[in-house]
Amino acid sequence: MSFPKGFLWGGAIAANQYEGAWLEDGKAPNVTDILVGIQSKEPGLAWNYDTKKYEMKLDPNKAYLSHEAVDGYHRYKEDLKLMAGMGFNSFRTSIAWGRIFPNGDEKEPNEAGLKFYDDMFDTMNELGMAPVITLSHYETPLHLITEYGGWSNAKLIDFWMNYVNTLFTRYKGKVKVWLTFNEVNAMFRMPLVAGGVLTINPKDPEDPLGSTTEQDKWDAYHNILVANALTVKACHELDPESQIGCMMTASSTATYPYDCDPENVMGALDTQRRNIFYMADPFCLGIVPTYLKKIWKEDNIQISFTDEELKLIKENTVDLLSFSYYRSTTYDKNTNLKVDTGGIVCKENPFLKDKAPKPWGWAVDPMGIRYTLNVLYDRYHLPLFIVENGVGLDENIDENNTIEDDFRIHYVGEHIKNVHAAIEEDGVDCMGYLYWGPIDVVSAGTGEMKKRYGFVYVDRFNDGTGTLERALKKSYNWYKEVCESNGESLLK
Repeated sequence: MSFPKGFLWGGAIAANQYEGAWLEDGKAPNVTDILVGIQSKEPGLAWNYDTKKYEMKLDPNKAYLSHEAVDGYHRYKEDLKLMAGMGFNSFRTSIAWGRIFPNGDEKEPNEAGLKFYDDMFDTMNELGMAPVITLSHYETPLHLITEYGGWSNAKLIDFWMNYVNTLFTRYKGKVKVWLTFNEVNAMFRMPLVAGGVLTINPKDPEDPLGSTTEQDKWDAYHNILVANALTVKACHELDPESQIGCMMTASSTATYPYDCDPENVMGALDTQRRNIFYMADPFCLGIVPTYLKKIWKEDNIQISFTDEELKLIKENTVDLLSFSYYRSTTYDKNTNLKVDTGGIVCKENPFLKDKAPKPWGWAVDPMGIRYTLNVLYDRYHLPLFIVENGVGLDENIDENNTIEDDFRIHYVGEHIKNVHAAIEEDGVDCMGYLYWGPIDVVSAGTGEMKKRYGFVYVDRFNDGTGTLERALKKSYNWYKEVCESNGESLLK
C-alpha cells in the first residue's frame, strides 16, 4: 500500500516569491518585481512619450513584498535543512533569469548569479534532495519586455537560448530534472506574467495590460513553441543524462459539464482545449492543434509556422509533463467563466460539500487530481509529475509557537490518496508529488503574506513587518511521516 519505489516526495517554491534580494549581486528587475501579485491590473509601468517605451515606475504607496520576499536569498541553507527534515527526496525551485542575465540580452552571464545557484543546488544534493528546476517561473527580465515587447518578438528566442545553454552547461550533473516555462498555458489570461508580452506601441499607453493585442499574444505563442523545442533539443545534446519537461496549470483539465446538456459537454471540452491542450499538445505530442485555425480566423490573427519550425516541434517533445492542480470547476453555458491563480471558476458544483476556510473558500475536489492524472496520461502517455498542489490558509502562530493546521493535513491527505489510486488502480505513470509551497512565501496571485501554504511558518505580514523567523506547523511532522514512509502512513 505504498507508492512506487523511487517516487519523488517534496515541495515546490519559486525564486520570485521566495528569494527577495531583488536588486542584489547584479540582479535587475523582472516582470513580477513591478506587480503586487500577478492578478494586479496596475503594473508599475509608466509610458515615456519621448522614447515611446514603458519604464519602471513603482507606486510608493504599495508594498511590493516580493522585493524582500522571505529572504530566501540569504536563508536558503537553513530552509533547505528544514525541507530535508521532512524526508524530502526532491525539491523544486526556479532560477531567476535576471540573476544570470540581468537585462536578458547580455552576451556574458553574471557570475554572482551563477555562483548563488551553484551553492543552492550543491546544498540540495548534499541533503539528499534532487533539484527540480524551472527555467522560467514568471521571471522574464523587465528589460526584455519594455525594450522588445517580450515573447511577441522573435529576438527573445536567441536571448533565451543563450540563457538556457549557459544553465545546462554550468549545472550539468547537479540538476537532473528541468522544466521549461511555468504555467505558460495561462498566457492568454495573464499575458504580461505568464507570456512576458507587452505591446510596444499601445493604443492606450495608460492601460498597458488592456492594450496588449491578441496578435502579440499569438506571436508569443508561436515563439514560445519554437523556443521550447529548441530548449528540449539543447538539453538532450548538452546533458543527455537529465530529463526535461514542460509545466502546465492543469486545474482546467478538471472542467466538468454542469449537466448532460450536450452544449455544456462540448463547452467543457472547449474550455480544456483553450486553457491547456492548445499548449500541451505541441510540447508533448509535437503538433499544433488544428482547432486553433478557427480561433485565428475569428480574431483575424496572422500566424504561420514554417515547415522547419513544425519539424523542430515534432522532433523535440518533452520527456515528462509536470503540472499544478488546485481545484476543479464545472462548465455551464449560462454562467460566465472567471479565472484566478487557483484556476477557472464557473458554476458551483453541488456535489462538492468540502470547502477551504474563508476568505478564499475553494471547493475541495481531491478526486479531481485523479481525474486530471487520467486525462493527461491517456492523452500524452508521458510520465506525469505533480509539482504544485496545496492550500492557502489565513494563519497566525499561537501561544505554543505553532499552528494547528488540521485543514491542510486533511486537504493534502485526501489528494495524495487519489494520486495513489490513479497509480495503483488506473495505471497512471506518476513520478512524484511536490507540495506547493512547503514554506510560507509571498502569494503569487495577490502579492501578500496572509495567504499561507507552508508546513513552515514565516513571521512576515502584509505590511512588510515581521522578524522572518521560521516555526514548524502541525502539518510539518505529519508530512514528514508521509514522505519517510513512502506514503504508507497515509494509506494503512
